[in-house]
Amino acid sequence: MRQFLAAALTTLVLAAPAAAQSLDVPSGTYVSDPTHTSVVWKLSHFGYSTYTGNFERKAIAATVELDADDVANSSVEVTLNGNAVRTLHPGPTDFDAEIASDMFLNAVAHPEITFKSTGITLTGDNTADVAGELTVNGQTHPFTLAATLNRAATHPMSGNPTIGISAVGTLDRTEYGVTSLAGPIGTEVTIEVQAEFIPE
Repeated sequence: MRQFLAAALTTLVLAAPAAAQSLDVPSGTYVSDPTHTSVVWKLSHFGYSTYTGNFERKAIAATVELDADDVANSSVEVTLNGNAVRTLHPGPTDFDAEIASDMFLNAVAHPEITFKSTGITLTGDNTADVAGELTVNGQTHPFTLAATLNRAATHPMSGNPTIGISAVGTLDRTEYGVTSLAGPIGTEVTIEVQAEFIPE
């Protein structure tokens, strides 16, 4: 059986499985590598398309406290800067600022978006449902990510133990008080995470 890192985010988070799982990387504190970590969000635009945006890579900070012998004892925390939204909007409107404003994320009043681990359920050799508490706009609700361990091994270039994870989850933005244009603009937001973790 391929070993699963319970440090998926999500994020990128860990509850005791029926049997302890272990990894072929050392225990310790791992942090996200900003060069190879991204958080993308998607939602419906009037039903015509799926609008996509992300956060600046430097605005993503994730820490994993890994127990490699029993991943159920591990934990993860993720922080995003809500003011670091990036949409690549081509027009004259500062759409990044509009998304960060009180019209949507309200990042001026509540700049931090956080995810903290609460539990994990293994679903396969290298997959798990990762549960946690997500805080957006100063409001906290349960949030689950379907996570996949891509690889956990010594990196061929850096020589350091490295953990690669993919994760996806869906939230209802209105639960977090983000209700602007609800209906025409989708209320269901998909979050996609790609992350590499390296020793602190």
